[in-house]
Amino acid sequence: MAKRPAEELSGEDIALKAGQRPIATEDDDGVGQFEDEFEDEFESEDDIIEAGVDGRPDEERELEEKRDAMEVDPRTFIPGRDKLAEGESLSPDTSTYELLHNLTTTWPCLSFDIVHDQLGDNRKAYPATVYAVAGTQAEGRRASQNELMIMKLSGLNRMDKGNDDDDSDDNDDEDENTEPILETKSIPLPSTTNRIRAYQCPPQNSAKTPTTLTATMLENSDILIHNVNPHLSSFDTPGTIVTPQQSKPLATLKMHRTEGYAIDWSPLVSEGKLLTGDNDGKIFVTVGSEGGKWTPDNRPFTGHQSSVEDIQWSPNERNVFTSASSDGTVKVWDVRSKSHKPAVSVKVSQTDVNVISWSRQTSHLLASGADDGQWAVWDLRQWKSGADDNASASEPKAVASFNFHKEQITSIEWHPTDDSIIAVAAGDNTLTLWDLAVELDDEESRDTAGVQGVPPQLLFVHYMEMVKECHWHPQIPGCVMATGGGGFG
Repeated sequence: MAKRPAEELSGEDIALKAGQRPIATEDDDGVGQFEDEFEDEFESEDDIIEAGVDGRPDEERELEEKRDAMEVDPRTFIPGRDKLAEGESLSPDTSTYELLHNLTTTWPCLSFDIVHDQLGDNRKAYPATVYAVAGTQAEGRRASQNELMIMKLSGLNRMDKGNDDDDSDDNDDEDENTEPILETKSIPLPSTTNRIRAYQCPPQNSAKTPTTLTATMLENSDILIHNVNPHLSSFDTPGTIVTPQQSKPLATLKMHRTEGYAIDWSPLVSEGKLLTGDNDGKIFVTVGSEGGKWTPDNRPFTGHQSSVEDIQWSPNERNVFTSASSDGTVKVWDVRSKSHKPAVSVKVSQTDVNVISWSRQTSHLLASGADDGQWAVWDLRQWKSGADDNASASEPKAVASFNFHKEQITSIEWHPTDDSIIAVAAGDNTLTLWDLAVELDDEESRDTAGVQGVPPQLLFVHYMEMVKECHWHPQIPGCVMATGGGGFG
C-alpha cells in the first residue's frame, strides 16, 4: 500500500539539534503547562463540521484512501485452475498447516516411498521424524550420478501459528525450536529411477528389527532389489560404517524387455513377493525365498493392449492383484490362473489410467486416476468376471467421480486408517485431499461456498510445482509427503 508523504514541518516543529534548548516564549511563567491532548485546534462549530477525524475534510481523506487502496481481485483463486500473471507467485497460508517443510535434492526424485519405523504408531508429538527412500532422475551425461537415496528427516517442527496465550504450551516439547535435519545415505544406480517401493519383511522373533527391502524400476528396464537395513541403522547408531558390499543389490531382475512404472510388494507374503509391469503390457511376479534367492515367473501375465501404468496387490487376498493401463482399462487377476489372463476387465476411462489405489480399510473399494484429470472410486463387488479383453470390457458406474483437476492424475492414495479420505496429485501442480463422507442433499449446492466447480468433498488444496507422487505416513496421522520436479514437501 502506498504511503502518504510526511506533512511539511512548520518552523515551530523543526527538530532541535544536539545541545540546543527550546526558547521560552514571552508568556512562559517558568512553571510549565501540561498539554491538553483533547484540546481542539479550532474554535468555531463551522470548523468542526468542515474537519474530519484527522483534521482534514472528509472528501479529501476519502479520495486519498481510494487512491492508495490496494487493488483486490474479489474472485477466489483456485490453484491448478486459475493462472498466475507474470511476476505473481503463490504463498501457503501457514495457519492451515500443522506441519510444512520443503526439501530440495541435487537431482529430482520423482518416485519415493516412506519407510515404516520403530518409533511407534499414531505419533502426534513434535518434532517429527520420517524415514524414506527415493530414486534420482539424473539424465544425459550425468546419468552415472544416479543413486538410491535413503533418508532420515528429523527435527520437523509444527507450524508456529502465533498462539502465545498459554505459556505452558511452550514447555510441552522442549525440542520444538530445533532446526530440521536431513541425513542421507546413497547407493549408486546405473540408470534413472522410474519408480521405487519399500517393503519390510517381518522378523523371525520380536527381538530383531524387520528387514527393509527396496525394489527400484530403472529406465533401462532392470529391477534392482536392495537390503537398506545397514543404511537405516547408520542414522541411529553413531560410528556405523556401510561397506560397499552392503550397497550391492540382492538381485538384478532382467525379465522385462522394455521399461516400466508399475511395481508393488505384496503386504501378505513375508518372504517378499513382487509385481512389475512394463510398457509392453506384460506383468511379471517375482517371489523371494528364505535363502535370499529371487525367482521371477518367466511367463508373464498378458491382457493389456498397451503399457501397464500401475499395479497393486489386494490388501486381503494374497493371490489377487489389479492393474491399470494406458488402454483405459483396470483388470483384476489371480496368480493361480494357468492361463495368465485377467479374471475381470473394466473400461474406466477413455484415456490412459495412470494410477490406482486399493483401500486398506474397505477392500472392495478401488480408486483410479486418469490422464484427462478425472479420478473415481469403484465398488469391486459390482464388477463382473468373464471379460478378459478390451473389446468385451464392462463399463460399470463409479461410486464417486470427480473432474476437478484439469490435468493428468499422477498419484492417488487412500488414507491408511480412514476409508473416506483420499490424497490426489495432478499435473496442474496441486495436491488435493478429499472426504468422500461428505454427502449432498437435494437442497445443497454442488459448489463450495458459491465457488463454481469446487465440490464440497474437496477438503484441501496444496500448491506444489510438478508434483508426481504422494504418500500418507502410516504412523503420523494426517501427514502427507510428496515429491515433484521442485523437490519434496
